[in-house]
Amino acid sequence: MSGGVDSAVAAARAVEAGHDVVGVHLALSRMPGTLRTGSRGCCTIEDSNDAWRACDKLGIPFYVWDFSERFKADVVDDFVAEYAAGRTPNPCMRCNERIKFAALLEKALALGFDAVCTGHYAKVVRDAQGNPELHRAADWAKDQSYVLGVLTGEQLEHCLFPLADTPSKAEVRAEAERRGLSVAKKPDSHDICFISDGDTRGWLADKIEMAPGDILDETGEKVGEHAGANAFTVGQRRGLRLGRPASDGKPRFVLEVRPKDNTVVVGPERLLAVDEIRGIRLSWAGEPLPEAAAGEEFECSAQVRAHGDALPARARVFREPTDDGELVVTLESPLRGVAPGQTVVLYQGSRVLGQATIDAARSLSRPAV
Repeated sequence: MSGGVDSAVAAARAVEAGHDVVGVHLALSRMPGTLRTGSRGCCTIEDSNDAWRACDKLGIPFYVWDFSERFKADVVDDFVAEYAAGRTPNPCMRCNERIKFAALLEKALALGFDAVCTGHYAKVVRDAQGNPELHRAADWAKDQSYVLGVLTGEQLEHCLFPLADTPSKAEVRAEAERRGLSVAKKPDSHDICFISDGDTRGWLADKIEMAPGDILDETGEKVGEHAGANAFTVGQRRGLRLGRPASDGKPRFVLEVRPKDNTVVVGPERLLAVDEIRGIRLSWAGEPLPEAAAGEEFECSAQVRAHGDALPARARVFREPTDDGELVVTLESPLRGVAPGQTVVLYQGSRVLGQATIDAARSLSRPAV
């Protein structure tokens, strides 16, 4: 129970379906007195109170489980470490992977519960053999299957998503209002929950030792200086403060962040386009395709942002005997601004096949910058 409208309606539907439901709010902040700012963040005291009121209305028990230490270690510290290494992480993926469907699910099962039920917009279906598969929700505009791509088949066995077939968020809000839930009109949370003011660069400045360095163009020529390479991300255009404009007068974008030599590489927008993505930390959302298990190429679509488009692609897993393998995805059309540290999620139709953390991305038609 996050304290939002989606989880409140999901709980109501679970109760109505006859399940024995207990509402659990996760205390993830190490500063529990913090209040939300507008619609930023989640998991605050205000959210906890909203979740309690929803449970009281539904007549179900309510508990707060303190996962703040594990959240700091598995999500916040990981976020800092990834930026320090020059990558752009997705903390929502890590939270789903390590907190909501690992720590929470482990504790729930240990206490004798059968499943974790959430307000995510996604669907679990069964294949012909009865194995669970993760699919997109009915409302593709609100679909959240991308951020659930880290779930394994074993975890999907214990997941319930009651909002899967809901045609729109407006219907969820209307249902909440009919049920008398006070969160019916509560705004959605957004941005990174542990950076309440949305200033990621300012927040990182207190966590990562920043050192000034050079900004280079695609030819290797110095065009400016920065106060710390780790605060930049691939595709960034604003805040570069270049001392020398481009010869064509057009904006330049961050093409690479190189923490080893503390440099940032910028260039024209066209150089952001990539058509090959290499991924590590590969996992499958259910049974992997036979072609993937055999190391053969298979057709799919690839998505690299929660609200991005899934593009037609071909993928193949290259596996060493001692590791989980490397995923190589070749896109049929180039994609802009793909950064190491992001997550690539593979689909076939509405089905989520699996995911990998992006280790590198490049254009097959041009040399490296």
